[in-house]
Amino acid sequence: MPTTTTALLLFLLLIHLTITTPSPIPGLDTFLSHRSTVDPLSTNDSFPSLPSSLKKSLSLSSPHPHIPSLISSLLSLSLPLSLHIRLVGSSFPSDSSSLLQSFLSTAHISDHFHVITTDSHRLSIKHSPHLEVSHAGSSLSSRLSEALKSSISESTSSLRSPLLSIPYNTVDRIIKQDFDREKPVQGVYVYLINLGSQSKNYAYSYSEGDSSPGFTKCLGTIWTGKERYLWIDLSAGPVDYGPAISGDGVLPRGEFHPLTAMHGRPKSQKALLADLASLIWNAYQVLLVPSLRIPVHFQNSLIVEFIHIYGSGSGKDLSGLDWKEIEKTFMDEANEGGLLLRNQNLAFRNYEVNYDQCSICSFAISRSINSYTSRFLFDNYTLIVSEYLDSKRLHQILSDSAEEFRRMAGTPEEDFSRVLPVYVFDLDYNTLLMLDRYHQSVAFRDMVIAVRTKTTQTVSDYSCNGRHMFTHTRVLERPLVGSILQSMWGVSPTHLSWSPRHNNTLVDYTWSVGQTPFGPFSEISSLSFVQKDAARRNVLLTSLNYSISSVIDVLESIIAHGGDRKLLKQNQHVQFIQRWNLFKYKLDKAISAMSHMDFDMALYYLRSSDHDMYAIHSLVYHASQELEALLVCFKDPPFPWGSVSMSAVVFFALVYVYSKRESLFRNKRKQF
Repeated sequence: MPTTTTALLLFLLLIHLTITTPSPIPGLDTFLSHRSTVDPLSTNDSFPSLPSSLKKSLSLSSPHPHIPSLISSLLSLSLPLSLHIRLVGSSFPSDSSSLLQSFLSTAHISDHFHVITTDSHRLSIKHSPHLEVSHAGSSLSSRLSEALKSSISESTSSLRSPLLSIPYNTVDRIIKQDFDREKPVQGVYVYLINLGSQSKNYAYSYSEGDSSPGFTKCLGTIWTGKERYLWIDLSAGPVDYGPAISGDGVLPRGEFHPLTAMHGRPKSQKALLADLASLIWNAYQVLLVPSLRIPVHFQNSLIVEFIHIYGSGSGKDLSGLDWKEIEKTFMDEANEGGLLLRNQNLAFRNYEVNYDQCSICSFAISRSINSYTSRFLFDNYTLIVSEYLDSKRLHQILSDSAEEFRRMAGTPEEDFSRVLPVYVFDLDYNTLLMLDRYHQSVAFRDMVIAVRTKTTQTVSDYSCNGRHMFTHTRVLERPLVGSILQSMWGVSPTHLSWSPRHNNTLVDYTWSVGQTPFGPFSEISSLSFVQKDAARRNVLLTSLNYSISSVIDVLESIIAHGGDRKLLKQNQHVQFIQRWNLFKYKLDKAISAMSHMDFDMALYYLRSSDHDMYAIHSLVYHASQELEALLVCFKDPPFPWGSVSMSAVVFFALVYVYSKRESLFRNKRKQF
């Protein structure tokens, strides 16, 4: 009996796999690869060009589809991403790689991609890491150790910081050389560096110069490269940065954060590797599969319009607002193929509006100004009233007056391009005026708003390594780069991510130092692989999610109409099977291309699958229109004489027994 049950279960499993996993079709991959070179954007439907042999193979791949199984196969699609971890330094025992691998495998939970600013935060597609942990060669650790010791001996200590400032390039150039030797790479490399304690405590600086009383440089222990690698020096620090007084996302000093696992009290090997596993898992979620800020759809032409609204006294002062520098940041990456998808083009245009001659501008600013009260302790407690701009109200006014602004600035209308206006208010105010009290620039779905006044700097609510961070309010290049990334490509700030467990947006500044245009601690406007990959992947994920959701709606419509056999005629059913198998094959190829970081090929497969999706929708729509209502009339059933007669006999029998109960059930009494 158990053998029979096992055989039956195996048979059912084989049927399920046959239904949900079509067998490879010889020649189809070659055909689609050729079509991708002829029609890279898949402007035309490839199905009519398929040879009859391939169409026949598509028909036989899964001739009897089970619609619920088709839906399940779409919802189970997962994007695998390779993560290579290198342990650098002799401080790691020989069994560290296997133990760390086991910790990471145990902690791994496949999760969905998420969007921060939509009602439905979860996308249909999942992601899963493919982990590989190994020890780096001894030559790499020896070169890093020599370079680090030399840099420490040559650097002078600072009176303002207990940490010695070491240029990040001291380590980065050696790590990049090792990474280049691994090419071609598919995935992301994470270098965990543990060279042991040094003669002085140190951390890495990311720009030239030292901190001063009016300028704080935030030292860190991590770096994300332009190419797909990042390194973490576990021996550097300890560092701490985050909100100065209260708030989320702080990286505390001491041993309570995985980034400072090497500092504080001695730990066992398992405890240390458990902390490192937590750190790697956090890096994977924040840097490799970051949440989308907004859904982003594919457009061939992208246009950024800088609209500089200046006052009479600030029109010629463009220090801190170098349009060419902002444009160069994006165009350099676009020309190197690191930001745009195939056949996309990016353009920047500059326009100027005189604030004194723009009545709608002054109206927008005056209506958006709010005030707040702060309490400061001087000789006694003093209340100070400060002003700020409400970004949501300003956005609403600018949206309602878009035509007026277009007329004032002289911007042309674009019908087939995605246009992102960037409004920069350069005001002749002598007081500090920021957006929502804290921001120089705010990103919305359809625009970016930035503001600056004549005030040059202010103390922010953030601190780094015991010193308050300063906000240079007239320097807008880096804030604008970050806001454009959010609005045009849906790239989330490094410190923001959506958590389905908390059902809220989490704030974590762990990765907000170094090469990132986001956050109050970075000074660099250039983009790392994190932002460049996210910009292209977000477009593909949005398209993939739309395709899956649309086809699931069609499949559910088929179920509502009684199933594919009842809804579709014979010739329609054959074409439905062909289209479905081709659609599913293209989705699988798109996910495979995204896994290999081949975003252009993934775009081709997704755009090509759109033709099959529309064809399936058309088939189901026309079939539903051809359905005929059928009324079947049933005859009244005959009168149940037999059952009625039997019921009557039983009834009269019971009445007779009841009436004769005295004679039928007479008891014999004892005679005395």
